[in-house]
Amino acid sequence: MAAPMKTPGVYIVEKDAFPNSAVEVATAVPAFIGHTEKAEIKGKSLTNQPVRLSSLAEYLSLFGGAPKTTFSLSKNAGSSGASASASASSADSEEGSEAAPAAASAASATPPTITIKGQGYDVDPKTKDYLFFNAIRLFFENGGGPCYIVSVGDYNTDYELDRMRGGLNGLIREQEPTMIIIPEAIKLKEPDCITLQQAMLAHCGGKMKNRVAILDIYNGYLGRQPDYDPIAEFRNNIGVNYLDFSAAYYPWVHTTIVQDNAVSYENVDKESISVLQELLKTELIAPLDDELGKLKPGDAEDDARKVKLEELKTAYDGYITQLSADDLTDVQKSSLNKALLQLSPSFRQIVAEIKLQLNLLPPSAAMAGVITMVDNERGVWKAPANVSLSSVVQPAVDITHDEQEDLNVTPQGKSINAIRSFISEGTLVWGARTLDGNSLDWRYLQVRRTIIMLEESIKLAAKAYVFENNVANTWVTMKGMINNFLTSIWKRGGLAGTTPESAFLVSVGLGETMTPEDILEGILRITVKVALVRPAEFIEITFQQKMQES
Repeated sequence: MAAPMKTPGVYIVEKDAFPNSAVEVATAVPAFIGHTEKAEIKGKSLTNQPVRLSSLAEYLSLFGGAPKTTFSLSKNAGSSGASASASASSADSEEGSEAAPAAASAASATPPTITIKGQGYDVDPKTKDYLFFNAIRLFFENGGGPCYIVSVGDYNTDYELDRMRGGLNGLIREQEPTMIIIPEAIKLKEPDCITLQQAMLAHCGGKMKNRVAILDIYNGYLGRQPDYDPIAEFRNNIGVNYLDFSAAYYPWVHTTIVQDNAVSYENVDKESISVLQELLKTELIAPLDDELGKLKPGDAEDDARKVKLEELKTAYDGYITQLSADDLTDVQKSSLNKALLQLSPSFRQIVAEIKLQLNLLPPSAAMAGVITMVDNERGVWKAPANVSLSSVVQPAVDITHDEQEDLNVTPQGKSINAIRSFISEGTLVWGARTLDGNSLDWRYLQVRRTIIMLEESIKLAAKAYVFENNVANTWVTMKGMINNFLTSIWKRGGLAGTTPESAFLVSVGLGETMTPEDILEGILRITVKVALVRPAEFIEITFQQKMQES
């Protein structure tokens, strides 16, 4: 209303020509929960506090780097040469990560074994295998951007259900996150892992209703076997609540996050150094002793040969002795490791096995990166599928076309999205369903996430009209605002339909969406209907012969 005119003069009155607009909220802001090296800024603890960051450099400054995981090396008394599958995981060797009894009895769930000169060796994590840092790196490698980090402890704390579940509480106050990922959930015991994943579903679908949970399959590095089926266990235990607010991916993936220069003899536990030294003596020193024993004293050529062999033996023995030394400089350690890699195939095999285990990661963090990339390039309405994974060598389990049928379509509706390897194409995400796979409304992840975006965007824009007069002028203004917003989404391909009228419908008004009683009670009701975009999951091409015409 213009100010009252009491003094003669010229008065300027400004009027808004355009209604308020709705702004599209961010759609790809994941929140990660896990263990970090540290959690502080300027001496202030950040434990259990959500921290927003946008790069790996920021993460390193606030939360530190990778843990130093050490592995035990021991002779496998029951193995005389059988080599275990390269895809075996270190998960079950964790004190807090015991697999189900059925899995423990499966051959593929036993600790990995390498075979060196006919003798089997077990290579198992000796310290806690904290994978959170590598998961964050995998997220950024696959297109990740702004995210929230919730540190629930450092590398000296155990995996505990209550600690990880407590990380969800801090996210209740944050409205921006759109995905929840807890990569280390699979390090808990299986019942605790399922309990934590159910808490994630309740947080996303029950409490917040504006985000989705990206889940990993417990023991997802294992194939589906009659004596233990990780998919069946997951489906039996996850329950039926809030399934449309989540998506699960299988199997785990072999990555290249941990490079050769990040693994050395220091990853072998001190208590196992003697085993490594014995192995190297057998490989490097014993052949020299055998050759020395064959030389003839007094022979000029043999005497010259003896000098060279004894020099080699002294050098090799020095390398082997240095393995147990505690006073080496970083340069000496690096030189020693390079020498052993060059001289010993057995040492190279052990280091390769350690690197293989460190690089076996659950896929949830990679999927958060893929979803972020697809959202930025195509929009939240594009299915995050048929996209290759970066820094991934191959899936831990090869899935065929027939084997994926039960993952994608099942009577229980709990669809699991497959990660598959295709010749000349690499490792692709080959599924885009929520766990509520039988629902025609919420079958696809992009549908759920698009609706969340529309709801949050319109909700935030509508807050400007709280306590405005509940009259026709307000209704028309709000309807115009929502129409303009949905029109912009439709033009970008976010809604189906050849015209805006066929893509969405906004209704508001007395006798249309409200009764006189609603107005007396201060309720303004708006109905928004949208035609959402769904993926072409199945493409059928029909071929038929026709008669020759000429």
